[in-house]
Amino acid sequence: MRTSLVFLLLLTCLLVVENVQCKPNYREALAKSLLFFQGQRSGRLPPDQQIKWRSNSGMSDGRLANVDLTGGYYDAGDNVKFNFPMAFTTTMLSWSTIEYGKRMGPQMKEARAAIRHATDYLLKCATSTPGRLYVGVGDPNVDHKCWERPEDMDTVRTVYFVSSKNPGSDVAAETAAALAAASIVFRKVDPTYSKLLLRTAQKVYQFALQYQGSYSDSLGSAVCPFYCSYSGFKDELLWGAAWLFRATNAVKYYNLVKSLGADDQPDIFSWDNKYAGAHVLLSRRALLNGDKNFDQYRQEADNFMCKILPNSPSSTTQYTQGGLMFKLPASNLQYVTSITFLLTTYSKYMAATKHTFNCGGVFVTPNTLRTVAKRQVDYILGENPLRMSYMVGYGPYFPKRIHHRGSSLPSLSVHPQTIGCDGGFNPFFHSMNQNPNILVGAIVGGPNQNDGFPDDRGDYSHSEPATYINGGIVGPLAYFAGNN
Repeated sequence: MRTSLVFLLLLTCLLVVENVQCKPNYREALAKSLLFFQGQRSGRLPPDQQIKWRSNSGMSDGRLANVDLTGGYYDAGDNVKFNFPMAFTTTMLSWSTIEYGKRMGPQMKEARAAIRHATDYLLKCATSTPGRLYVGVGDPNVDHKCWERPEDMDTVRTVYFVSSKNPGSDVAAETAAALAAASIVFRKVDPTYSKLLLRTAQKVYQFALQYQGSYSDSLGSAVCPFYCSYSGFKDELLWGAAWLFRATNAVKYYNLVKSLGADDQPDIFSWDNKYAGAHVLLSRRALLNGDKNFDQYRQEADNFMCKILPNSPSSTTQYTQGGLMFKLPASNLQYVTSITFLLTTYSKYMAATKHTFNCGGVFVTPNTLRTVAKRQVDYILGENPLRMSYMVGYGPYFPKRIHHRGSSLPSLSVHPQTIGCDGGFNPFFHSMNQNPNILVGAIVGGPNQNDGFPDDRGDYSHSEPATYINGGIVGPLAYFAGNN
């Protein structure tokens, strides 16, 4: 009888939705979300590289400043290393590993490798030249005019840095946050490396604090409009101090957090605006440690959730008809994944202490947040009106023409001849053919507000993957994989 019931359930599953997995396989999606980072690697690739269509690239990065700045990640579908979003991605991967490492199983090793490929590079950026923090390699205005593989790059690899005379508190404090968070990840498995990360984080944060100013003002068109610090640098100072406090428990960082005073309470969380993340991170002290000094942040975290939840009277968040959180038209899934991370993490803190709160007349429990978070993750994995998985290589239907140079051009093994700056546009970029190389695990910018998705290589707002989109979803995937 039981066998017949299982068979009927499986048959129903196949009949109801033949083109999407009946129940999302969070463990498979988690593995693929981390594999994606291998496709974004710059520098020398390790022997255990699994995405084989990529090769070494950017091997002279830093030479124009007589330093070694090889390594790190290309931010999205281009061949530029922007440290501001890269550091945020690293902080999020580290936070994911700290919160959900026990649920990751064998993917814990892959998560640490993804973090280390970034932190090795960020350490070079922070320590190569006294008084300088290198914050990027490659001229974005030149790079974006080309369509070529990273392995073929022949554009100028301009090196950008901030200093006491040209400050960048935002990018410096984010770099400090990344190194401090990563130091917690490596504390037990590599104590020497962990101490180096923490020592460097403290120095970089001191630099951010002592020489205050925005890197957008210092570097202009090298970072704007691509990764302008629109929210200013105070959110990064708070975020960096919060991570250093988490990593050290030192009173001086507690005092810094408090001295930064009242701050904005936005309804977004991203590589640019860290306030909501800092509030959730700091709320942990109030909820898990019962520390009344941090009640302000618990209240701010509650308020943030009230702006996100669909039934809350104070919600400022739109949802598509298909159920997707919709914040901004360009690369909307970056906000969805980062906010979803805060939903699962705050629900975890709430559940540990049976914390509940009210949004007006709406009663909010940990399960309220989990339900919204799960809906977002499931939508991304294919439970949406188009039955389209927005993670490349997951499920039977996923984006095939992503806006990504390496994915859309033939690999070196297939086409050993150089493809120059203009050589990739015809026939590759403008082709209607599917990309020859599958960037497994990449999550693209996502559908529009009507749940539509054209799968058009030229439509970078919807078809371009980015490290920080994936950086936000690793934690929630581990969370739901561990619950299964």
